[in-house]
Amino acid sequence: MSDGISRRKLLAGLAGLPAVALLGRRAQAAGKIDLKISHQFPGGTIAEGDFRDRMCRMFAAELSKRTHGEVTGTVYPSSSLMKVNAQFSAMRKGALDISLFPVSYAGGELPEVNIGLMPGVVTSYEQGAAWKKAEVGKVFSDFLADKGIVILSWVWQAGGVACRAKPIVEPEDAKGQKVRGGSREMDTVLRTAGAAVMSVPSSEIYQSMQTGALDAAMTSSTSLMSFRLEEVSKALVTGRGKAYWFMLEPLLMSRAVFEKLPKDVQSTVMAIGSDLEKFATDSAKADDQSVAATYAKAGAKTFDLSEATVRRWQAIARDTAWKDYAARTPLCARILALAEKTL
Repeated sequence: MSDGISRRKLLAGLAGLPAVALLGRRAQAAGKIDLKISHQFPGGTIAEGDFRDRMCRMFAAELSKRTHGEVTGTVYPSSSLMKVNAQFSAMRKGALDISLFPVSYAGGELPEVNIGLMPGVVTSYEQGAAWKKAEVGKVFSDFLADKGIVILSWVWQAGGVACRAKPIVEPEDAKGQKVRGGSREMDTVLRTAGAAVMSVPSSEIYQSMQTGALDAAMTSSTSLMSFRLEEVSKALVTGRGKAYWFMLEPLLMSRAVFEKLPKDVQSTVMAIGSDLEKFATDSAKADDQSVAATYAKAGAKTFDLSEATVRRWQAIARDTAWKDYAARTPLCARILALAEKTL
């Protein structure tokens, strides 16, 4: 698929495909479909717990409701269906139906997706939300569709820093510390600031900090709480108010699976995904506030970022990570240029 083909045209084309039922493992009974929804986050209920797990459960419930039980979803939290780093490739191959997945985790496979955790390129929820209808979002969606992935829900989350001892507020605070950045680009910024970077999935941060393998970890406000990092942290740098670290954690679906759905179900799936975006944004913002209280209650000192501090981190990113990303492929350069237009 060329970059010039819009997501709207893609979906219009898919809607015209023959209505066929999914095969084999997805057919619970004649004409019925069950979609497997996987993620790495702690499981809960539709009303309580990590909002990303709740969002997946809400998606499944709404899917069953709108299709009168003909299409259902089963949620597999905590990487219980498959390891987190395998989920993206599995969706591309049609071996996994749906995942709420931090796209930057797939940066080793597709460097373009690292825009989803590019320090300083998104600095507010409003700016991130604008990507969906902006040219950068259309180009990025088309790219993923060409690689076998359909975006159902755009989900952005601000990030903070959990620290075992010394808080990382200013760039110079990172010097000499072992830090989990979460993406090639964030790691580039941290190295420039003098940190030793570590590659650790969110679900393994607790153990790494507990043993001293990590001094600090950058992750979303929700993960800072869901993985109980306050138990191994003496300081927290929050993402509330101001942040230079935003992660794109969308609800994704295998294009191969999507194309096999009946055309009316395709439309329903996309509509539900879009409807859940407000819940995700509101929940992410609420967690940005709640995380500070959670850590303070555990005895950790909390720190917020000023606009000037955000700009200092952004300046390092512009000179290092942004240039590195743009040099990787022509499409990387184009995506970054389009992203900068939203700043």
